[in-house]
Amino acid sequence: MPLIESWVVSANSAQSQFPLNNLPYGRYLDHALRLPCTAIGDQILDLRALERTGLLDIGTGDFFQHPSGINAFMEAGSDVWSAIRTRLIELLSNANVEDRDVVAGCLRPMQRTRMAMPFDVAEFTDFYSGKYHAINVGTMFRGAENALPPNWLHIPIGYNGRASTVVVSGTEIVRPNGQTKAPDAALPSFGPSKRLDIELEMGAIVGGSSQMGQPLTVAEADEMIFGYVLLNDWSARDIQAWEYQPLGPFQAKAFATSISPWIVTKAALEPFRTSTPEREINLLPYLNEPSPMLYDIDLSVTLQPEGQVPTTIARTNYNEMYYSAAQQLAHHASSGCAMNSGDLLGSGTISGPEKSQRGSLLEMSWGGEEPLMLDCGKTRTFIEDGDTLTLHGAAKGDGYQIGFGECIGTIKPALPFGRPGDC
Repeated sequence: MPLIESWVVSANSAQSQFPLNNLPYGRYLDHALRLPCTAIGDQILDLRALERTGLLDIGTGDFFQHPSGINAFMEAGSDVWSAIRTRLIELLSNANVEDRDVVAGCLRPMQRTRMAMPFDVAEFTDFYSGKYHAINVGTMFRGAENALPPNWLHIPIGYNGRASTVVVSGTEIVRPNGQTKAPDAALPSFGPSKRLDIELEMGAIVGGSSQMGQPLTVAEADEMIFGYVLLNDWSARDIQAWEYQPLGPFQAKAFATSISPWIVTKAALEPFRTSTPEREINLLPYLNEPSPMLYDIDLSVTLQPEGQVPTTIARTNYNEMYYSAAQQLAHHASSGCAMNSGDLLGSGTISGPEKSQRGSLLEMSWGGEEPLMLDCGKTRTFIEDGDTLTLHGAAKGDGYQIGFGECIGTIKPALPFGRPGDC
């Protein structure tokens, strides 16, 4: 698909993350209010203000007058999503002369706008669907011959995370405290994590809902997905190593998950669909994809120590995933688990086959044995206080790109345990 030209001139630049082909959804802060909006070039279009002009009155209903309007819009389903997208393209395209002044009155500079959480997260499930990541981690802990668990090639493995600590890009992340046990220690100890890590992921956002007891086909699951965000599932590897036996991640993951400020819709990503990799073992029929349901999205991570220049520490692509978000959602609902509008599904760490494509510091430093050399001359095995980690992502078209905005988090020191005066 070629670039759709807009009368918002900045949207037509090949460097813009937000051409008219994109039109992601988010919310910006206006005093205490979180107001629904979309992005076009270097501007934000206030959807509440636009709706009040009557220009979005196309018989689909009013969604954007309330701060939770993005969630109400997601719940409305794919026919409404398509109708609103078509109308926004009409209003912002070069062909629209009549309504330009009215629409322009609803724009505001992105640079002077602070973004809020783009939607209200209902529940959060994180998966473990990157094959190279699973092989790397499994090799470190179990040896190459037992790298993948016996079920890994058959089902998307996942766990239920914490919606309460999913935060928008730019939110500072406090280093977690937790219980850990050194290999040579007789007993565990409690204190700040010493092996703090990132996980480079994509997040899929469920738009529709399903009833308890109702399974979903992969095609139905794909229809329910509203859009995607960049996702950093911060991980305390030393806490995780002690607590995950036998159940899985708990406090090591519960303290924070960062997402990018814009939800890039499935419609915007349609030209970039691609297939999941060839299967080593045939999946059971309920997980078979009827068509390509993964996406070609370039991803990268930068690490910036406080006061220093950033270093790109990884480059990979979302097409490295073994399972698509639609397969993950179908598996999630296969037991009859009810899925809700606003549910967030983390892809799992996205790593490629090369060392430069690893999506976590655990892999990059091989468990701390191979320190990373940064451009500023410093080294890292895991994240230190003051470090800023930034996830970048874009699908590359012909003369344009579909971006997500950056997913940024800066690490602050752990807080003392207990309240002042406690002893």
